[in-house]
Amino acid sequence: MTPRRRVVTAVLLWAVFAFLVWNVVFDRIIVLAGRRYSYDATLAFRAGYYLRIDDAMRPAIAHGVRVASIAAGLIVLVGVGLIRLAAEADEARRRVDEKASSG
Repeated sequence: MTPRRRVVTAVLLWAVFAFLVWNVVFDRIIVLAGRRYSYDATLAFRAGYYLRIDDAMRPAIAHGVRVASIAAGLIVLVGVGLIRLAAEADEARRRVDEKASSG
């Protein structure tokens, strides 16, 4: 496998990992917000008023998108940084090998 192809493969794998983490984080925040709404709606009903789901879930969706995007963005940044370090180390190793084999 060529060095360029290895870098592209690594970037794709980090991107897939970031996508999966985004989905897990977003899903967890939404599930917890749904549970919180259910509890709060029950208490509100017992107190004699109605709690709209839209009032609880819209902020949760915005929060979920924000937190999940930050987490995924950090993963991408760390991944690209690590790929760059690995590519530079590989290139340095290749240069040392070329010098050793030529001289």
